[in-house]
Amino acid sequence: MYKFISSSSKSKLIPLLSYSTLFKSACSSNWVSSSRNEISKFFHKPKLIESWNGNGSWVLGGQSGVRSYSNESDRESINYDVVIVGAGPAGLSAAIKLKQLCQQKDVDLSVCVVEKGAEVGAHILSGNVFEPRALDELVPHWKEEEAPVDVPVTSDNLWLLTETRAFSLPSPFDNNGNYVISLSQLVRWLGQKAEELGVEIYPGFAASEILCNEHNEVTGIATNDMGVAKDGSRKENYQRGVALKGHVTLLAEGCRGSLSEKLIKKYNLREKGQGQHQTYALGIKEVWEIDADKHQPGYVLHTLGWPLDQKNYGGSFLYHMKDRQVAVGLVVALNYQNPFLNPYEEYQRFKHHPAIRPLLEGGTILQYGARSLNEGGFQSIPYPVFPGGAIIGCSAGFLNVPKIKGTHTAMKSGMLAAESAFSMLQEGLTMGSYWDNLRSSWIWEELYTARNYRPAFEYGLYPGLALSAVEHYILKGRSPVTLNHGKPDHEATREAQLFSPIEYPKPDGVVSFDVPTSLYRSNTNHDHDQPSHLHLRDPTVPENVNLPKYAGPEARYCPARVYEYIPDETGDLKLQINAQNCLHCKACSIKDPKQNIEWTVPEGGGGPGYTIM
Repeated sequence: MYKFISSSSKSKLIPLLSYSTLFKSACSSNWVSSSRNEISKFFHKPKLIESWNGNGSWVLGGQSGVRSYSNESDRESINYDVVIVGAGPAGLSAAIKLKQLCQQKDVDLSVCVVEKGAEVGAHILSGNVFEPRALDELVPHWKEEEAPVDVPVTSDNLWLLTETRAFSLPSPFDNNGNYVISLSQLVRWLGQKAEELGVEIYPGFAASEILCNEHNEVTGIATNDMGVAKDGSRKENYQRGVALKGHVTLLAEGCRGSLSEKLIKKYNLREKGQGQHQTYALGIKEVWEIDADKHQPGYVLHTLGWPLDQKNYGGSFLYHMKDRQVAVGLVVALNYQNPFLNPYEEYQRFKHHPAIRPLLEGGTILQYGARSLNEGGFQSIPYPVFPGGAIIGCSAGFLNVPKIKGTHTAMKSGMLAAESAFSMLQEGLTMGSYWDNLRSSWIWEELYTARNYRPAFEYGLYPGLALSAVEHYILKGRSPVTLNHGKPDHEATREAQLFSPIEYPKPDGVVSFDVPTSLYRSNTNHDHDQPSHLHLRDPTVPENVNLPKYAGPEARYCPARVYEYIPDETGDLKLQINAQNCLHCKACSIKDPKQNIEWTVPEGGGGPGYTIM
């Protein structure tokens, strides 16, 4: 169970000591390693074993709803009916829906959720203007149950910015009935609801490996080892990772999920779903506390144009939350061509606009963060079912780009996958029904009607505005043509010799700040003495290709200064990777021109520590 406690600075979700949270509490704070030892002893108590087929995988049978354990060589194995990777909106909605179906049908299925963040919500960042459609279906009485969804949108504005002016445009958004929220807070509330229903949630444990049987079917995941030093040696607190096995495995890792991407390639899911490549954007966000006389709860503003030029797709958002808080951010499409463009610096420049700066002056930044967004929409949806499970939420890419919303669709996809998993386990159907149900749901209809907005901007800002206006006001999403996306984001980067370096102004320390200052506000933390989770497939590419050809773009597209070119003892520039700075935004694995960077999960519990994002 979870319990909310309040302090002078923030609210926290504290796990109560119970059987189901003994494992979970091991990832909290600084006592991970010592608790893992206690957990390991706990696992070696007498256990209920389900039927095994002798080849390392387990089969249906045994006591449904009761987790069971086994030893596979030196790795503990815990068996569930359903294993879910990621305690975000999709993963928790799936878990809640599964347990609701169990109550309705009077059966008991064991469900666990593994989360790489130190606590539920720690890695969750979003705008967020929230559409409650899926929440209405999942928890109809969410208002009475005090969900943190309590600031209705009061106004909706769209501006076109030049460097010194702001021009009001007709707003295409319909946010009537929507709410300005903190998604990390909503996710913690969903985690509480899931645990009340009997879901076991294990934050602080990163799913690093997909487990398969000899039939090439997914049988679960394994968490990474804890207590491994940077040189690969085992420290005194070393603990082997744990295998979490399930009849069904649902991947809800969020945008560009590392395991999801591997399975999409392994099973050719994008080709099977006839999907195009995925396209992405990088969102950079701060939450400010501003003067009371400037605060308008529910006020929503979006902008296009400056500081981005007419060739680059993106825009800003400014949402007035409760408690004098304002969410301010910039979204930059990652198909930009100029390798000198720096999304972080563009965001700092945006805050100096004459229409934005007065709001922020005198305020205080409470938190900073960044994450990537799926922008491919309808055209880029892969076939989401693989042998043994399914991909849900932003891992599959259900963001509605013109709405700038993906939470409601992620939640609904998790609910649909849960229904299919339940039918598979109880009625003998297949997970293929998830694909069928997805295509007959309101997700499919919504994304289909929105499919041409993002690719319209491949032609530039003003042609994109014109085409999207026709699509929205005249055709209303019923165009006989489906536009294609351009090049993959990494291929869009052009050689540095075609551009001039961009001179960004120095931060003033009032509304703009340097990266180390912002990074401190993200509460990001990784154990420095662990192997880097950022791998170069070819260590010669940065110095031999990226630096001479693209002027070292790694140092600019990363919003956390993870990548720096540092002179060695001979004066030659060498790439240095500061993995401890990583915000888990995944931009590096998307934008690297040669796709030379592989993003893997660090030791569980590492990364940002968002509370109000």
